[in-house]
Amino acid sequence: MPTNHGQTVVMRILDKDNIRVGIRQLGLSDADFRQFKNLIRRPNGIILVTGPTGSGKTTTLYASLNELNRPDTKIITAEDPVEYYLAGINQCEIKHQIGLDFARVIKAMLRQAPNVILVGEMRDTETAQMGIQASLTGHLVFSTLHTNDAPGAITRMIDMGVPAYLVASSVIAVLAQRLVRVNCPKCKQPFQPLDTQLEAAGVTPEMLKGATFMKGRGCAHCQKSGYKGRLGIFELMVMNSKIRELAFQGAPSTQIRRAAVSGGMSVMFDDGVQKVLRGITTFDEVFRVSKRVEE
Repeated sequence: MPTNHGQTVVMRILDKDNIRVGIRQLGLSDADFRQFKNLIRRPNGIILVTGPTGSGKTTTLYASLNELNRPDTKIITAEDPVEYYLAGINQCEIKHQIGLDFARVIKAMLRQAPNVILVGEMRDTETAQMGIQASLTGHLVFSTLHTNDAPGAITRMIDMGVPAYLVASSVIAVLAQRLVRVNCPKCKQPFQPLDTQLEAAGVTPEMLKGATFMKGRGCAHCQKSGYKGRLGIFELMVMNSKIRELAFQGAPSTQIRRAAVSGGMSVMFDDGVQKVLRGITTFDEVFRVSKRVEE
């Protein structure tokens, strides 16, 4: 991009080890892990992974594909661009300049008899509708959306122009995520957070009973940062009859969120707080990437 002092460039460095991550290593809580593992074994439907750029969506999707990648399962992906190459998976790169866009690739994919389809991103109505069509004709579809939370994905698809009844009948789950840095294993030590932080995070005296707060001191291993590596914090919204009904009615995301929480969804901020209580990360990291939702 040209700026007043010359060109600005952003480089994305891709580490091939990232895609060797299994679902277990992503950071899902035990309950969410069990649910997600069952969801990706469904024969059809759409699973959406949402979050801003750089929140680890691609890693989560590839971990899911690695889990399903067997000789008797045909997996095809449409990506823009193909960032990592996966053995045993048919990957197709989008090339807009020759008219090879997501919708066109999905149309061609359906004639290839796949079991699982990955659509890099649902950017427009046509792509979203093609993805839904694929899920309704007996395929399991993975895709990503840029929304701040899981319930927002439903309203976002309806805003894009996809009929509400199609969204309600095809989406089976939405996984929203962010990445937090993990305390350095070499220099982490017990640490007492400020009362204001505990209050802001809504930590109750009962929650404090089994808590072990940790913070990295900073050493050569972690370049004096106190953190080494990253882990996801998640909220997994599994569609149930109440959420489908609200989606069909085109209800606002706040209403969908309320229904999801009463149906057992753990919100992203609370997932982060649980990781702080277990000494995995710090409140600073959780506050940096998510916020507490007041009902």
